[in-house]
Amino acid sequence: MDRIVEIEKVEFDKEYEISLRPATFDDYIGQSKVKQNLKVFIEAAKIRGETLDHVLFYGPPGLGKTTLANIIASEMGANIKMTAAPMIEKAGDLAAILTNLQEGDALFIDEIHRLSPAIEEILYPAMEDFRLDIIIGSGPAAQTIKIDLPKFTLIGATTKAGSISAPLRDRFGMHFRLQFYEPDELSQIVKRAAEKLKKTCDKNASFEIARRSRGTPRIALRLLKRIRDFADVAGENAISHERAKEALNLLGVNELGFDELDIRYLRMLFEARRRPLGLSTIAAGLSEDEGTIEDIIEPYLLAHGYIERTAKGRIASAKSYESFGIKSDESLLF
Repeated sequence: MDRIVEIEKVEFDKEYEISLRPATFDDYIGQSKVKQNLKVFIEAAKIRGETLDHVLFYGPPGLGKTTLANIIASEMGANIKMTAAPMIEKAGDLAAILTNLQEGDALFIDEIHRLSPAIEEILYPAMEDFRLDIIIGSGPAAQTIKIDLPKFTLIGATTKAGSISAPLRDRFGMHFRLQFYEPDELSQIVKRAAEKLKKTCDKNASFEIARRSRGTPRIALRLLKRIRDFADVAGENAISHERAKEALNLLGVNELGFDELDIRYLRMLFEARRRPLGLSTIAAGLSEDEGTIEDIIEPYLLAHGYIERTAKGRIASAKSYESFGIKSDESLLF
């Protein structure tokens, strides 16, 4: 089922995705500690005339990992090559990418936790010694060819930091976890994006979009684009609070930022009456795979205290019961 609050599968139209991305740290809103540290490390590398050490970004999807990678390359005055781990299937795929890099380039690998162990083994000497070791042949006749690589910065991004092998994780000199955004930060992002889309968005409207965006800029921008459609059809040049609320309600996004799938998930927990439900049980009840539950639905609910994950399973928190105005011993009325 397609979700307006989906953050993994749906992408922006390329022209808008590029234009709505901030290009500098000054334009980038939120993640202040990450930005502050990166500015220092980048400036230090430039003073020494060195390439930046390898960087690992991790955290839920849609929080700006790819955008930060682009900004790092821009600040370093370097080109950036972008790929995703599932596209690197063979040693030759990685070798082709690495040998085409220029001195000082940045290489961005998304979903880096999905690299195979064989590919990781090739990446280790490339990250440490800027050298590519290729084995030709097999058995006693096998030979290792060493190819020197230009110095480069590897920027990895993952939503599953725990799935990255320890040897690969340890080779990154900088680790940054990206946090969910506050409504005030998302409101600023929405207002700036609206201007780029040639729309004005009043303060209340931008905040309404922000608080229903699950703390995620990607969702906020997607909702903004859909609300802009409603405004265009109505012949309005500005996005008002009333128009934003109407559109969001029609899109099925409630005041907490939950859509139908989130509510179905919580409904199962409410009806369990504080009895923990296992991941497989929830996945079967929702007709979704377990990965979707863990990676898409639960991170926001866990981070904001709507659910609790115990050794026996998931339960709805007191905050969830309070938010929906029900008691733990009541039947679900919505």
